[in-house]
Amino acid sequence: MHGAAFRALGLPHTYDKIETSAGELGDRVGALRAGELAGLNVTVPHKTRVLELVDAVDPSADATGAANTLVRTAAGSVRAFNTDAPALRDELVALTKDAGRFRGRSALVLGTGGAARAAIFALGQLGVARVVVRGRRKDPADLASVLAASGSNAELAFEPFGAPPSDPSDYAAIVQATTAGMHGAETPGDVVADVVAWDRVPLDCVVYDVVYAPPRTPLLLRAAARGLANDGGLGMLVRQGALAFELWLGVKPPLDVMRAALG
Repeated sequence: MHGAAFRALGLPHTYDKIETSAGELGDRVGALRAGELAGLNVTVPHKTRVLELVDAVDPSADATGAANTLVRTAAGSVRAFNTDAPALRDELVALTKDAGRFRGRSALVLGTGGAARAAIFALGQLGVARVVVRGRRKDPADLASVLAASGSNAELAFEPFGAPPSDPSDYAAIVQATTAGMHGAETPGDVVADVVAWDRVPLDCVVYDVVYAPPRTPLLLRAAARGLANDGGLGMLVRQGALAFELWLGVKPPLDVMRAALG
């Protein structure tokens, strides 16, 4: 998708995968700092470790405890960003076509990992009053700090990952933020779909699954059966990439071209 955007804008850049071990991570950051690279994306398992190697950490990466984008500043320093949170925020707004719909309502996040932290941050920015996090982690206390870092004073409630007897009836959004249901994942998608009390979910709630392969997960099928607006993670993938593109080059890329490149 980056290559398609470069070509559409007539830019000479290329986007290449660089296999990197933990021991090589510092060298990659050093190459960016030296100007040998125009920018870097970072993926697992380096998203947290890389925060120790950069010169500055944007609030988006600080709050979520993970960086997926590294940018070289004009002064030659390296700053870490997390573009997943704003990408998800923008996807949720696009689904509702009404950013104000989230304000003062509840939201449900399934999972407690990096994607869940990005979801909590995004929902805090959208003004929800309460975030229910449902997951397997036994000590979720740090998740409340993610919500606070978004500028929100919303309440965060943690519940164990199991079938709930009920859910609040004011959900504005449900975000599935685990790998369950993804091609190759050990956990089937039905596991997360089954922990939502669908009969209590209001009909104006939007449902987002960060999984994009397959495009229609069990969670999304259940949401559609309930008549809820829903989407998978392909749009988030494109938006986070577009935000990184803009951070690196100061140019807005064509979202439609990037999405079309993914098929």
